[in-house]
Amino acid sequence: MKPTEIRAIDTRPFKTLDAPDLKDDFYMNLLDWGTNDCLAVGLGTSVFLWNANNSRVYRLCDLVIDKVTSVKWSSVGSLLSVGSNSGKVHLYDTQRLRRVRTWNNHTMRVGAISWKSNILSTGGRDHTIFHQDVRSQNPHFNRMQQHSHEVCGLQWNNEGTMLASGGNDNQLLLWDSHSNSIVHRLNQHTAAVKALSWSPHKRGVLVSGGGTNDKTIKFWDTISGKLTSSYPVGSQVCNLKWSKKTDEIVSTHGLTDELNSSGSQIIIWKPYKLKKVATLSGHDNRVTYMTMSHDGDIVVTGGSDETIKFWDVFSSAKQVEIQKDR
Repeated sequence: MKPTEIRAIDTRPFKTLDAPDLKDDFYMNLLDWGTNDCLAVGLGTSVFLWNANNSRVYRLCDLVIDKVTSVKWSSVGSLLSVGSNSGKVHLYDTQRLRRVRTWNNHTMRVGAISWKSNILSTGGRDHTIFHQDVRSQNPHFNRMQQHSHEVCGLQWNNEGTMLASGGNDNQLLLWDSHSNSIVHRLNQHTAAVKALSWSPHKRGVLVSGGGTNDKTIKFWDTISGKLTSSYPVGSQVCNLKWSKKTDEIVSTHGLTDELNSSGSQIIIWKPYKLKKVATLSGHDNRVTYMTMSHDGDIVVTGGSDETIKFWDVFSSAKQVEIQKDR
């Protein structure tokens, strides 16, 4: 087994974009990078797209009196889903710059969205998760309401067989894709669970992060439903993202306790033992949003300082052989 090579990581952002009206809201998801190399950003009532190939920025839409609360690219093509404060979910064809469809299933804001092929899954402040098939004229084909507070985290696994949902009720629920029933109800967090990421390297491994009254990063075996490890990090965990190229995770942080200064930071970790690899500092306040480029090289973050920063974290990393031991 080859050892993981030590590499230099630039702890400074190589690019910063102004993002006026980027809301500082832990429960929203306003940043996403698509397979078409476009970055979608929700600013106030509008969605803007930044093209990574030519650095051009243009406005996709303006909801006028309805604020954007989430954005999420489909896994293929140029379809972008946009959740709003009123509970509407819009679907846009970004090549033709037109709205394709609007769903009115939710009664309150939609802060969490996840795609599985043609299935659009949305989570709202109305405690509800809806599954919509974008090919069907029906408004939805499944409605799940097992959270008692706002759904703020939603992630399909890589195989599309299991959906993880996190809520402001401190619950992490694992759903079976076939029966839409709860496989595991995980209650070990003590604050809202927004940060969720499935490992692309090991089947069934999920990492989750807790809010202000929790401040932990937890690793789960979702096949057995068991907590495998839990680590206090001293600050609100706003986002988690597993690297596509290395067996590392990236976390962004918010409100801190007095024993730790992880707030307004981005941290690269070796998982399982949670060994810190690097700390990226540049935001003035908490780092509420994070996404990653489609090739896995670049980490993009958005903060309450109304800036979007680009970090070259993984472009120098070789595709390392994943260690079997933890």
